[in-house]
Amino acid sequence: MAAYKEIVTKAIIGKGKKYFKNNYTLTPEEKPTTILGCWIINHQYRGFQSNGKIVIEGSYDVNIWYSYDNNSKTSVVTKKEEYSEAVNLTRRNDSNITDDTSIIVRGLKQPTCSGVEIQDGNINYTVEKELGIEIIGETKMKISVEDDEEPWEIIDDEVDDNTLKEIDEQVEEKFIED
Repeated sequence: MAAYKEIVTKAIIGKGKKYFKNNYTLTPEEKPTTILGCWIINHQYRGFQSNGKIVIEGSYDVNIWYSYDNNSKTSVVTKKEEYSEAVNLTRRNDSNITDDTSIIVRGLKQPTCSGVEIQDGNINYTVEKELGIEIIGETKMKISVEDDEEPWEIIDDEVDDNTLKEIDEQVEEKFIED
């Protein structure tokens, strides 16, 4: 007859991913003529729980290279964009978020600049990113435990008495000469 025991362990109690698309505006010192490039670096983020939701706070640096003065000069404008995104992530088995719960955020698609345009001397740009979120918390598992122990296996030596006798007959006692 099998008995049951409960084990308390850490496990993933919630998991999901979210795609974000945000629009920003930047005003450089000079009036831009052409956008030559846009890149995003130094993406940092962290997740935490607040009022039953998962909040992801992060930042990244946006660098936009542009020409001005009728394409005769170039410059790079840099701006640090900070964001805070609240995500409603469903949890498995009605698990609760406690102080021991860990929130793990992963960058599934790093922030990239998907569109840049000049409008009235301003630079409008769009940033896309995708983040994966995991909630690690305590959960209970019920397992069956068997009371009967499996029998021990007998280990036989591969050497029998005949083999030992053959070895004794083949050994010369005077194998070392003086």
